[in-house]
Amino acid sequence: MRSLPSDSPLRAVLWDMDGTIVDTEPYWIAAEHALVEAHGGSWSHDQATQLVGQALTFSAGVLQEAGVRLETREIIDALTAEVIESVQRAVPWRPGARELLDDLHQAGVRCALVTMSEGPLAREIVANLPKPYFEFLVTGDTVTQGKPHPEAYLKAVELLQEADPGLTIDHCVALEDSAPGVAAALASGVATVAIPHIVPLPEDPRHTTWSSLAGRSVSELEAIAAGSLAAASGSEPALGSLS
Repeated sequence: MRSLPSDSPLRAVLWDMDGTIVDTEPYWIAAEHALVEAHGGSWSHDQATQLVGQALTFSAGVLQEAGVRLETREIIDALTAEVIESVQRAVPWRPGARELLDDLHQAGVRCALVTMSEGPLAREIVANLPKPYFEFLVTGDTVTQGKPHPEAYLKAVELLQEADPGLTIDHCVALEDSAPGVAAALASGVATVAIPHIVPLPEDPRHTTWSSLAGRSVSELEAIAAGSLAAASGSEPALGSLS
């Protein structure tokens, strides 16, 4: 894997976690089912899919409406503990995610995690990766407004700029699987790749859609960043940046 030149249009990739790097959504759904049923309620698959990609505080409110008689913090802690326990039994990696992470690492492209899961679960997943791919983690408990609000992505870009003041939104590409996540990334101004998984996503000319990360390359992400920079400057991307 070649290292990208210092003037590469691609300087950072911002990764969602649940559904993008790991297939943990079934773990979350199972935890929600168990919690609602423990409080005498019922929980449908349609209800569960409405929470995919949402902030945990939002999800806790929906679960309270479904009959869970716990405080928001108690719900978040209970769900997170259950998912961590499932991850400790088996980490369900999404196809191509670890390979693309490694290719980006070898190419010298910075990576950050931007997830609505909280720190304990995010650190559990990251600890199972073979290398320190992520420079830092922006998690649901480090922002005041969760996805679909852009705060998490804007915070990630600000943290990247601390070590690279010349980096802009247009040097970054976000990878997301859910509607709230895609909305958050787009609202921040970051070029976005949608990789639908549990819930289908509508086609939208504002983002790129991939069916999977399997077989995807650093060059493809570089081309997306080149297009973003060109759009920002009102010029055509240089042909060499698309190779």
